[in-house]
Amino acid sequence: MIPIDLSGKVAIITGGGQGLGKAAATMLHRAGARVAVNYPDDPAGVCRLRAEETVADWGETGLAMAADVRSREQMQLFLATVSAKWGPIDILINNAAILRDRTVKNLTDVEWDDVLDTNLSAVFRVCQQALPQMRDGGRIISMASISGVIGFFGQANYSSAKAGVMALTKVLSRELASRRITVNAVAPGVVLTEMGASIPESGRRRMLEQIPLQRFGEPEEIASVILFLCSDLASYVTGQTLHVNGGWWG
Repeated sequence: MIPIDLSGKVAIITGGGQGLGKAAATMLHRAGARVAVNYPDDPAGVCRLRAEETVADWGETGLAMAADVRSREQMQLFLATVSAKWGPIDILINNAAILRDRTVKNLTDVEWDDVLDTNLSAVFRVCQQALPQMRDGGRIISMASISGVIGFFGQANYSSAKAGVMALTKVLSRELASRRITVNAVAPGVVLTEMGASIPESGRRRMLEQIPLQRFGEPEEIASVILFLCSDLASYVTGQTLHVNGGWWG
């Protein structure tokens, strides 16, 4: 058995209070990392409660803090707080994302802008702001999607953003190679999270017919690939998008 030990590592996971983000945060913490997650300060406080629940039992090795990925100022404070508390950042996982599905004919400028800003522009800004505080030899992993490859009906905004994440990953891998910072993306298929559960039953049946493994993914299965990319086992993997989709290619 080859264990993955992230003891002493500092990891940041955007949107780590639910779904894939929570699964990744939990797995990295189990591997020994100190993990910080952010959340948008929503009026109902749901995001705060979920994020605080994620780190509730981690004591000084977990941190949940209000910071919207769309705000350069809020994320700058979040990153500075993490660095002041634990030191340089070793791992950055860009996970925060939203859906605003609608056909191109009916898609509004606001729906387009909201998704591109959260799912792509925020990834650029967070990476840019984190780099001065990242340790050489660090890891950046961004969440892409099978939607960015296939282009799902009604997801012009989401598919475009995720395709952009894959392209940004390639560029960053070249620019950061001199610092030995590897940059990769993970592109899941449909995963059994809150977002996956929002797909109508008829759509879920059609999707299952196209997946050779005949099932949707579990959050922990995606988190396991993220854990691998964070480890020394992936030291020669960079600029790649790892597709974790049960064999589904459209």
